[in-house]
Amino acid sequence: MIKRIAELHQRLFAAIERGLADWFPALLARLIFAGVLLVYFLNSAMTKIGEGIFGIFNLTDKAYAQILPSVMERHGYDASQISFPYDLVVHLGTYSEILLPTLIVLGLFTRLAALGMIVFVIVQSYVDIAFHDVEKETIGAWFDRLPDAAIFDQRALWFFLLAYLVIYGAGRISLDYLLQRRLVNGTVPAQST
Repeated sequence: MIKRIAELHQRLFAAIERGLADWFPALLARLIFAGVLLVYFLNSAMTKIGEGIFGIFNLTDKAYAQILPSVMERHGYDASQISFPYDLVVHLGTYSEILLPTLIVLGLFTRLAALGMIVFVIVQSYVDIAFHDVEKETIGAWFDRLPDAAIFDQRALWFFLLAYLVIYGAGRISLDYLLQRRLVNGTVPAQST
């Protein structure tokens, strides 16, 4: 009897795995990312850009204050006094908050975008700890019985979600899959020699 139950269990879950493995986990990861983190990162980016349709090309002083608070303080909170490489860091950080999450949700260049987001989250966490003087409770610690710290607990889950996408890609329901099929099937026009 136990053997039959074990065989039934194995067949059932093997069938579920075969049916879902190449599309569902990656789609679910991207949907969870969209539901939990997309608006978070887009809103954060919107606090850093200027108003109007071309505001994206005009970063505000807030962008510099949020990303590099100690550098802003050293320059009297005047962003026009900040130059390379700090200026580059602020621009890359702001545009990354828009571009990378959008690519992940669309499933376009997903592995690179997710890898970029991992780097972004690591830098974000470092900046929060080193420059924003967050409390010990906000930083948290693993294996401390408290699962609600914003940095070590929540961002570990973000990291897992992003690492899954780096390793396995966006799955069948994605622009990556469509692009790959198009390239593999040769439907992309050949370049003339």
